[in-house]
Amino acid sequence: MVVESEPYVPKHSIRVVTAASLFDGHDAAINIIRRILQGTGVEVIHLGHNRSVSEVVQAAVEEDAHAVGLSCYQGGHVEFFKYTVDLLKENDCGHIKVFGGGGGVIVPEEIKELEDYGIFKIYSPEDGRKMGLQGMINHLVRSVDYALGDGQGPELASALAPSAPSKVARVMTLAEKAALNGRGGKAEAWKAALGSAMGKKTPPVLGITGTGGSGKSSLTDELLLRFLQDFPKKTVAVLSVDPTRRKTGGALLGDRIRMNSLVSPRVFLRSLATRGSGMEVSKGLSGVIDTAKAAGYDLIIVETAGIGQGDAAVVDMVDISLYVMTSEFGAASQLEKIDMLDFADLVAINKYDRRGAEDALRDVRKQMQRNKGAWHTDPASMPVYGTIAAKFNDDGVTALYLALLDLLNHKCGQKLKTSRPKVEGHSSSSKTIIVPPERSRYLAEIADTVRGYHAETKNQAEIIRLVWQMKNTHDLLAQSWQKDKKLKPALDEMRAQVHGLEEGFTEETHQLLAKWPRMKEDYSGEEYVYKVRDRKFKVPLITTSLSGSKIPKVCLPRWEDPGQVYTWMRSENLPGHFPYTAGVFPFKRTDEDPTRMFAGEGDPFRTNRRFKLLSKDAKAARLSTAFDSVSLYGNDPDERPDIYGKVGNSGVSICTLEDMKVLYSGFDLVDPNTSVSMTVNGPAPVMLAFFMNTAISQQLGKFEKEHNREPEKEEKEEIKKRVLNTVRGTVQADILKEDQGQNTCIFSTDFALRMMGDIQEYFIKNKVRNFYSVSISGYHIAEAGANPISQLAFTLANGFTYVEYYLSRGMKIDDFAPSLSYFFSNGMDSEYTVIGRVARRIWSIAMREKYQAGPRSQMLKYHIQTSGRSLHSQEIDFNDIRTTLQALCAVYDNCNSLHTNAYDEAITTPTEESVRRALAIQLIINREWGLAKNENPLQGAFIVDELTDMVEEAVLSEFERIAARGGVLGAMETGYQRSKIQDESICYETLKHTGDLPIIGVNCFLNPQEDQVVQCQVELARATEEEKQSQLDRLKAFHQAHEDESEKALKRLQKVVLKGENIFAELMETVKSCSLGQITRSLYQVGGQYRRGM
Repeated sequence: MVVESEPYVPKHSIRVVTAASLFDGHDAAINIIRRILQGTGVEVIHLGHNRSVSEVVQAAVEEDAHAVGLSCYQGGHVEFFKYTVDLLKENDCGHIKVFGGGGGVIVPEEIKELEDYGIFKIYSPEDGRKMGLQGMINHLVRSVDYALGDGQGPELASALAPSAPSKVARVMTLAEKAALNGRGGKAEAWKAALGSAMGKKTPPVLGITGTGGSGKSSLTDELLLRFLQDFPKKTVAVLSVDPTRRKTGGALLGDRIRMNSLVSPRVFLRSLATRGSGMEVSKGLSGVIDTAKAAGYDLIIVETAGIGQGDAAVVDMVDISLYVMTSEFGAASQLEKIDMLDFADLVAINKYDRRGAEDALRDVRKQMQRNKGAWHTDPASMPVYGTIAAKFNDDGVTALYLALLDLLNHKCGQKLKTSRPKVEGHSSSSKTIIVPPERSRYLAEIADTVRGYHAETKNQAEIIRLVWQMKNTHDLLAQSWQKDKKLKPALDEMRAQVHGLEEGFTEETHQLLAKWPRMKEDYSGEEYVYKVRDRKFKVPLITTSLSGSKIPKVCLPRWEDPGQVYTWMRSENLPGHFPYTAGVFPFKRTDEDPTRMFAGEGDPFRTNRRFKLLSKDAKAARLSTAFDSVSLYGNDPDERPDIYGKVGNSGVSICTLEDMKVLYSGFDLVDPNTSVSMTVNGPAPVMLAFFMNTAISQQLGKFEKEHNREPEKEEKEEIKKRVLNTVRGTVQADILKEDQGQNTCIFSTDFALRMMGDIQEYFIKNKVRNFYSVSISGYHIAEAGANPISQLAFTLANGFTYVEYYLSRGMKIDDFAPSLSYFFSNGMDSEYTVIGRVARRIWSIAMREKYQAGPRSQMLKYHIQTSGRSLHSQEIDFNDIRTTLQALCAVYDNCNSLHTNAYDEAITTPTEESVRRALAIQLIINREWGLAKNENPLQGAFIVDELTDMVEEAVLSEFERIAARGGVLGAMETGYQRSKIQDESICYETLKHTGDLPIIGVNCFLNPQEDQVVQCQVELARATEEEKQSQLDRLKAFHQAHEDESEKALKRLQKVVLKGENIFAELMETVKSCSLGQITRSLYQVGGQYRRGM
């Protein structure tokens, strides 16, 4: 194997299905792979993240793929890959080769086991080092460069049926190939064979076409979901066309990724590349349509590639045509150029929630009226519909669907009847408003606010400096004016000018100038004394070193120039003082370290033991909970191999309230020295309800033990109230970040945001003041590949989006802003040195100057985790060195809590030994490292000042770029954040593979004594069979114990959702009788399921 940089040129049209495994959101690697595959001339059917084996196999079968390429970074890989091979064989597709990778997570012994089982190749980090990214792709493509169906002919067209998808798929391949090869014997033979197989079958063909980015796939999916629900015995074939890249011959066939309806066995989808047709349809499409007809599908849908104004090729191939567009077509005169408006039976103006959509609806109706010459017809009766396919159960889509059924009946002789009530009007009646349209430039306004603040600082500092200089000059001259009486008028003029300049001081400037001498005095002694409610508290200001040196806890600048002091107070200031650049609290807590170690493995009993180990010698119990991927995606444990393999791996399995009670048993959750962080997002409302009920249950149990009786109803309410007022902790629950980076979204985005808002309203109503309702997270954005500036900019932008959303719901800034917290990664780049201080400064200035928020709301509090991406499976002992440096940066920058990764996390869930070492890193910094005794060590360093200003301006510039795309939600719709993250990930991986980015022990300073194929032997932490079975048994027992209550509870929950009431308040009751999976499935039905994006 040698490193190859040039793409291999395949001799055949190769088709590969790519995906990340079930309950795995780590799609950075598979996105890099699918892009390089496309560049190597491969037609890639990309499924995205969190794909089950059945979904992968279904796609591979229907697409007649040569291979599947799978990434698996979340554990359970042995079961996942083996199950893929087994299921392909069960579907008579054992010829499809399986390729995979998982970084260092899949160890050499497991690679051998999998390849022996039948997986063609598992690529290891060592393969990447030796072959390079392009070399690995070339190896894959060479391995499958052959023609499918050689030796098979038109006789295969007989006896096609929806129940034989592999046969239908192969006939489509051969029919398409024959048509592409031109008119001749083979083409005519296939045409005749399919004509014979069709007989009298005449299923209707619906053509869906439209501009690129108009949401054709999402709208197709929504129409399909309604059709499948209304007609439980009907089958559908979807033929989806995407363009081929002329230069490489590769293609991204990405429509499957958007379609949730494909889980139904009654839907068959085949993706087609245009293969040089130069049109929005493939030359072989007619043969593929005939194959679907011959197979007997009840409805055939053809979705074309994005088209221009003059394209209407699909019309000749279909019975009914639907043209999909958006309001962004320019002037109304542009409509006259759109060919499809002459031919379309139906027109959908999708994304109807965008500005200008109502005008677009009016203009398109008028244009269709003109095109049809229907001058005496009301334009409102034209078949033009305003739809929001991204919105769950949109009535505009339903109106379009009902019109489509009418056309199928009247134009195609179908007899389709639906029980759905008729929809009034032709457009969406309600638009979910997250950020009001008039507030869409909020990020640009924040950038202006921060820059304006600094401009005012500069202006005021110049005046202060001038006043200081004039006063000094005045004092010098005043010493000699007695000798020269002519100086008196000049001195009088100088005093008048000083007085005039001082009138230009702002009120804050006066206050800061008066405050500085007092601050210097307060910090000059050996103790800092402050009062709280008439009580005096003393904080030591000095630490004495072994050499007898007195190390100040907080060090002050020694400048004399008041302009310089003023600039520093406005841009930096001491810890605990606005703008909180150096930290939000004056001093670090002495009763607890900032340490918060992430833990979770196996069943709740095992993780409970790990929590007790981690907090054994600590003054405070600061627990951080990692959930297994099954739980993170809102599912219950199951015996199915691709689920079973992940139960209790890479986190703890939690699916019921009883599990949560076990998890935190032995910890008093209302103790002021106990706090719990839960890293969970998609099903966060359910997990939070589990947790709050656990805390309440503990206190109810305590009451019963103390009083030897159950509490009365009023006593229960009082206990609940006290628990909610007291409990400390954080739930991550950051849905925007999930859509951009980590991918554990499970509900439709609007619905997930609604539940976040409901949680915050519940917190305000019940005075939950010590628990953060969201941890706005940049860590997972960084892990997905973003550089530190993008991580910070995207994360802060998400935070300000929540602010705007909560304000739009009528919440007051000071009621909710203190409940928001942040979570960042610390990597090896220089910008990480200042990530916290920049975040604090931007947040505090925006909160005070723009939102008029109070001091508590101005304080940005954040957790830091050292970079998981900087951990490498080669020379893993070096990982602790990287982690130590990153942790030191975090401590210097006054993070509020810190998790240090274990060195073996590149390979496995941390073991007790590795966690102890990771914990020791923090203890050594906090207890032994001399400079850490000072709490503002970064202040005053020229490079830190330079980096702070540089990173801040880069973040503000990113705010403006996001604002230009309609804010965070508008940018998400176009995939801006995701694309930028992927580009930065590719940049990092490329530099790593070329060696231009040196990584010690990985691409340089390699160990000459060690064969790189042999990894360091580490203990692999995996859930045991006993723990997995225990979870299955406990779940079954829970379901049986609550079978009489659960169905009623789920119906009550759905009713609350549909009535628009507070969902979290009802979840607090639902979780008492329903499991996580039951609740998730129930909410899908009324709130919608997440739709993946490319």
